Amino acid sequence: MSRKISRRSFITRSAACAVAVPLILSRKTPASASTQVLNHAAIGVTGQGTSDLEQIFSSGKVHVRALCDIDANNLEKAAVRYPGAKLYRDWREMLAKEGEYLDSINIATPDHIHAPSAMAAIRKKLHVFCEKPLTHEVYEARRLTEAAKEYGVATQMGIQIHSHDYYRTAVHWVKEGAIGKVKNWYSWSAAVYTTDDKKRPAHRDPVPAHVDWDLWVGVAPMRPYVREVYHPFYWRCWRDFGGGATGDFGCHIFDPVFTALNIGAPLTIECDAECYSEEVYPAWTIANYLFNGSDLTVGKTIEAVWMDGGKMPEKSVSPHLSEAYQLPKSGSLLIGEEGSLVIPHVGPPKLFPEEKFANYPAPELEPMNHYHDFVEAALGNRTAGAHFGFSGPMTEAVLLANIANRFIGEKLEWDAGALKFTNNKKANRYVKRRYRTGWHVKGL
Repeated sequence: MSRKISRRSFITRSAACAVAVPLILSRKTPASASTQVLNHAAIGVTGQGTSDLEQIFSSGKVHVRALCDIDANNLEKAAVRYPGAKLYRDWREMLAKEGEYLDSINIATPDHIHAPSAMAAIRKKLHVFCEKPLTHEVYEARRLTEAAKEYGVATQMGIQIHSHDYYRTAVHWVKEGAIGKVKNWYSWSAAVYTTDDKKRPAHRDPVPAHVDWDLWVGVAPMRPYVREVYHPFYWRCWRDFGGGATGDFGCHIFDPVFTALNIGAPLTIECDAECYSEEVYPAWTIANYLFNGSDLTVGKTIEAVWMDGGKMPEKSVSPHLSEAYQLPKSGSLLIGEEGSLVIPHVGPPKLFPEEKFANYPAPELEPMNHYHDFVEAALGNRTAGAHFGFSGPMTEAVLLANIANRFIGEKLEWDAGALKFTNNKKANRYVKRRYRTGWHVKGL
């Protein structure tokens, strides 16, 4: 049965609306970047999805051809903003019917739908903007990275601050050697994503008429609908659907460090955590990483610590911070041979010792818009800053912590090339999961 929504229940498409739509060139028609307009679709059109689509549309180089959401109420609101767009509940149906007419797509669904929908779009040679974390599983991140390269499409992960002057300034300072080679670093988030009893609810509620619950669950194991437990936000707490605080903020906060240091894959990871639950993420996680280093690190490897749930490093870990300085609630601290750098999330970066760097110059940077960067990449004018070749491996590193916090106190040894742990077969079960029957996606 078709899940396409009849547009009669939404708004009248008038000639006046059509006038506002730019001339659309077929994706198969050669055109210069100055005249080309992308035929675009969105999967997930509320919350962050609303913002993402609005920003992409604001480039003036995008025509919104199709919208998809499992919630009819969300679709109705989006249809008012983008009259003329075709409306779907099922992203698979949308891509099957609209794919040949589309150039690009943005994805702002719960984490577990990121990889399946992105892979299906890439295999149709669509340019993809996908929210963070790029995927729910480590294996999915690797496959999306490979597929984007294979199909030659432009990509961008939704780590919007990648394009912000604050993060770009921090990256510039590290790359130009302001603090010398980096010895180690800490990254942390104040976010807490968990539940009180750490168990799935024993009851179920009626599914609202405007929600297609089967489509919401998608590739994940079927769970009964329970009001205000999964949809629309609390899915982030649950291992079946979200990534916890680590998944939600790790890609944001690791971003400037990965960009600056150009580090390799993790070699080992060991976690401490509030507790272990098969169902939900712990209230806090501390993940101790050992990464392959780079030319900007002191040695061939570099130690890093990720903390969330309000955990953060003591100021004493750096010999350069002043007594009066208070670390931000979320951010990163890089400790170098000649100084330290604090990168708040989100705020101006700061170099220490303060007296040494009091007049240290900030770089002159051209303004950047993360979404317009993607649009220009899709038009063939550049490579986007957070393309999957960069954001995919970083996502892998972040998601390894969500495996390691299942094995509290065990040091897991990671072979990135083979995509497996070499000393724990049980941990390898969580690198890739089996999709629900009927939801197989080619390429995954």
